[in-house]
Amino acid sequence: MLRRSGLCRPCGSRFVCGAGGAAGTVSRMAAPQKEGKPLRRGFPFCSRNKTPWKVALVENRPLGGTCALRGCDPKKVLAGAAELVDWNRRMKGKGVTGDASISWPELMAFKNGFIEGVPESREKEFREAGIEVWKGTARFASEDIIEVGEARLKGSRILLATGARPASLGIEGEELLATSDEFLELEELPEEIVFIGGGYISFEFAHMAARAGAKVHILHRGKRPLAGFDPDLVDRLVQATEALGVDIHLGAAVQSIAAEPGGGLTVQAEKDGKLLRLACRLAVHGAGRVANVDGLDLPKGSVEGGSAGIKVHSWLQSVSNPRVYAAGDCADTQGPPLTPISSVESAAAARNMLQGSRQEPNYSEVPTVVFTVPKLASVGLSEKQALERGLNVAVNKLDAASWYTYKRTNEQAVMMKVILDADSDQVLGAHLLGSTADELVNHFAAAIRFGLTGKDISSVLFAYPSAASDLTYLVQGKE
Repeated sequence: MLRRSGLCRPCGSRFVCGAGGAAGTVSRMAAPQKEGKPLRRGFPFCSRNKTPWKVALVENRPLGGTCALRGCDPKKVLAGAAELVDWNRRMKGKGVTGDASISWPELMAFKNGFIEGVPESREKEFREAGIEVWKGTARFASEDIIEVGEARLKGSRILLATGARPASLGIEGEELLATSDEFLELEELPEEIVFIGGGYISFEFAHMAARAGAKVHILHRGKRPLAGFDPDLVDRLVQATEALGVDIHLGAAVQSIAAEPGGGLTVQAEKDGKLLRLACRLAVHGAGRVANVDGLDLPKGSVEGGSAGIKVHSWLQSVSNPRVYAAGDCADTQGPPLTPISSVESAAAARNMLQGSRQEPNYSEVPTVVFTVPKLASVGLSEKQALERGLNVAVNKLDAASWYTYKRTNEQAVMMKVILDADSDQVLGAHLLGSTADELVNHFAAAIRFGLTGKDISSVLFAYPSAASDLTYLVQGKE
């Protein structure tokens, strides 16, 4: 096992820092198996002496990672309640009677049922796999030694998988901002909330809070929110968000946050040369995240990094310390900060650490979803990106609100855009707004991965009526 004061066997150990998706994947691939069970595909062997790797994992928060405990999974539980409320509103007078409403305390209790027990279960899983679990904060003591409290652990391979944290905004009163973690733990929903930033976090939480009865504002410095998504679809989502009663203030640069005597907050911003003051009970940071590397003491480990993360080669090995690898949100790669990317990068990093190879993550298709109501999803190239590459493109842009799939539940904000190579008919990208966007985007991800054409998709016999049966019309550009 890894020993204190760096007295571990040379080439017979590895050190893993962080316990989210990336670290968990690498740890499980590298760990020795229970007695009597075969080792996993040869991965857990040191390349020199064929002895099993020893694995240690360090985490200063409950085991399980962001996605399972304070990110994707609990967030989608809340999004499900928002969807049901919206469904009820749309269908009222069309066979549905009564008003659905959200009880925030009950919803929080339901959400907690998905989280409780995860840390204990994860720790048991790690320990049964022969992985040492260290509770504490890791920092470099040298190029191959990590300190955890007073303990010193030496590893021939070190993986950094420390995730991301909210970016510093450099404004007065920033300490008064709540984080997304804290929003997901609210016992009671405040009557008025201001979200700072116009990305995933602000829009998703704004839709949840507004449908739960809060008055919501979004302040965004730029003129267009949700950067990276198709602008036409974003415009339509902004309209739907404003129709919900959310006030979206674009071009609003937040200057300060002040606490009021009665317990509330005042958020001050500058918009179009004028001061904008918003009173609220809660202000939430949704203005971006940066790599969580500040506490690692990277210089002592000869590890080069910055706000974008650990600087790595395309095969996820540190550019400055060959013992160190990084994956997930803390790595400076071309992959966006998404759970599937963390999984792809961690699997590649594990193979490279264990085998000494240079496998690169495949970023050919990266589906992503904003869980607003309606959902916004994207995969592959945008129209602009395809044109910048000099491709001859065909763009199928469709308002699908009148299609049976969406009309049957009176859905109004539905827009689809599919990008095809006009010469080869190959699917290049898909951008979707609607209740089925999160599922349809995965069909298009598969199409892009395997180089399918519009004709290939049209030749598939889909169950009808279903959202997937609309794929034929989407690739053909038919209303």
